[in-house]
Amino acid sequence: MKIVFDHQIFTQQSYGGISRYFIRLAQSLTTLGEQINVVAPIHRNRYLEDLPIGLVRGVGLQKFPPKTGRLALLANHHLSRLKLSSLDADILHETYYSAKPVRTSARGRIITVHDMIHERYAADFSPHDPAMKYKRQTVERADHVICISHSTKNDLCELFDVPDYKVSVVHHGFERFDTLANNNGSLPTKVARPFLLYIGSRGGYKNFESTLRALSLSPALKNTLDLIAFGGGAFTTDEKELISKLGFGPHAVSQLGGNDLVLGQLYSRAHAFVYPSTYEGFGLPLLEAMAHDCPVITSNSSSMPEVVGDAGVYFDPLDIEAQAEAITSVVFDEQRRSTLIAAGRKRLSLFSWERCAHETQAVYKKVLLDKGFQ
Repeated sequence: MKIVFDHQIFTQQSYGGISRYFIRLAQSLTTLGEQINVVAPIHRNRYLEDLPIGLVRGVGLQKFPPKTGRLALLANHHLSRLKLSSLDADILHETYYSAKPVRTSARGRIITVHDMIHERYAADFSPHDPAMKYKRQTVERADHVICISHSTKNDLCELFDVPDYKVSVVHHGFERFDTLANNNGSLPTKVARPFLLYIGSRGGYKNFESTLRALSLSPALKNTLDLIAFGGGAFTTDEKELISKLGFGPHAVSQLGGNDLVLGQLYSRAHAFVYPSTYEGFGLPLLEAMAHDCPVITSNSSSMPEVVGDAGVYFDPLDIEAQAEAITSVVFDEQRRSTLIAAGRKRLSLFSWERCAHETQAVYKKVLLDKGFQ
């Protein structure tokens, strides 16, 4: 098959989970013998550098000039139309949501829906954010929708009234970062005490504050463990004030940034990974933690049980005491930590980018067959 990925996510992200998903998918589909083209005329995505020469139709920039992101999207829309006119595509896989599709003669059109966070947590987003509107329009024009979890599929079908037969579930694969570790992958600061690891943004449904409050309930946890938050930007003034108010020491709660090599080191050295989010479309960090033998302690909501299975300890994300008990039950019990690590290794066998590509390939073929193309 001749498969095209459009420009959208590669215009919007330099790095990020969605663009990483499409790069890994493209790599694995190429291994399966499919002909892939990424049409991204002017892009800033660093992951595109991982693809073989010739797959990407476009020019990469280190960054766009200030305040030109929307202009780049508009320019790419028109430039992509010109580039696509010369491609005889079987499948156009749109990489994000837009009001107007890139026009192409592709025989089938696919969209992947990664979550329904905007719909479930509308109050956390600007009322002027067009994401919900664009998502609905993109889903409606697609011949088929891929969801990355059954939880996301259930939300999509319920909230957008999409028929079940139009949606397939294809799980993500995962990365193991520290297999690439070198001197640049060492931690930027000395970590003296055992620590819990938190990943990503922290506001709203991400529920980071609940972990701070859970740790503050237990003198044993506060006196034994630090908490490292990776990514998500520096702590806000409100976060710093809360950390101080809850009685944490000056270095007990810290925020770090860095590349995937640093992240891999953190996963490998953490005493456990805590994931208090009230909603995730999939929860890729859960697999990443397991891949680095980091025990998982996670909320029991949305997609988390679907991803983690029996390889984690769960808590109600709205129950701070339950979260404290879950953390305590893992970090002070070496046998339980070992059991979770072993269960995580076993659980990972269900997820891979190769499997993701095989199942996505099957969706493409079914769409073409349903439309009368062999």
